[in-house]
Amino acid sequence: MTSQMARQVTPQGSPMAPVPYRVTRSRAETADTVTLTLEPVAAAIPEPAPGQFTMMYAFGVGEVPISVSRTGPVLEQTVRAVGAVTRAVCGTRPGQVLGLRGPFGTGWELDSARGRDLVIAAGGIGLAPLRPVVLRALADRDAFGRIAVLIGVRTPDDLLFTGELDEWRARGAQVEVTADRPAPGWTGHVGLITSLAGAADVDPARAVAFVCGPEVMMRVTAEAFIGLGTPAADVRLSLERNMRCGLGWCGHCQLGPLLICRDGPVVPYERAVPLMTVREL
Repeated sequence: MTSQMARQVTPQGSPMAPVPYRVTRSRAETADTVTLTLEPVAAAIPEPAPGQFTMMYAFGVGEVPISVSRTGPVLEQTVRAVGAVTRAVCGTRPGQVLGLRGPFGTGWELDSARGRDLVIAAGGIGLAPLRPVVLRALADRDAFGRIAVLIGVRTPDDLLFTGELDEWRARGAQVEVTADRPAPGWTGHVGLITSLAGAADVDPARAVAFVCGPEVMMRVTAEAFIGLGTPAADVRLSLERNMRCGLGWCGHCQLGPLLICRDGPVVPYERAVPLMTVREL
């Protein structure tokens, strides 16, 4: 058994067996998105690294890949209701049980950016898998240079983790938010997230960029950072495809030479860009 497979085997012994987790809290983020706090009913899955995901099972409904939005002693996952399974997951109440498999995939490898400036760019729910990067970096603040968190949303009502943004600022991060379509009373930036790239208070040449969101947003945002002087090798993207098994067995998430559940979701910009024009079937 490889070390990768060993990490993915559940306490029950099979990588396909979901581990029961009880929902201890359900917090509404937006009209269609919730953050679930989860604790194991018995044995736990291995602790996910920032950027990894789990396969989350709603018993009697189905399974879906969900990014981890907080790692460590407290496990949180942020879910947007877009289909039958995610609607069932979002409707789970404290005390009810879901199944988890994993963790799966590649992480952001934040430790490799120690001593560097960080630019964290999120589009919409793409902030969820980037939140662990922010929290880890702020918890080890002296290990990194300047930290800029850039967030783009369609409307202000789509903004996640609104209760945390001021805390991130107070702990030393620059946090900028822009909305494509401002609502009445909105006093923040208006426009695409690329309009914030030049406002990041970092040295582009010594920055590492972490980008997650819709693919078009990731591509143009990455290009904006590279245009400002961030080396392409230091730009990391998180890809999304139709993942079914999480183990690279079923092939549903194949993108060119990559199986996104195994070789991603976090992929270097230079490897991701030639593949991002391939449409998902």
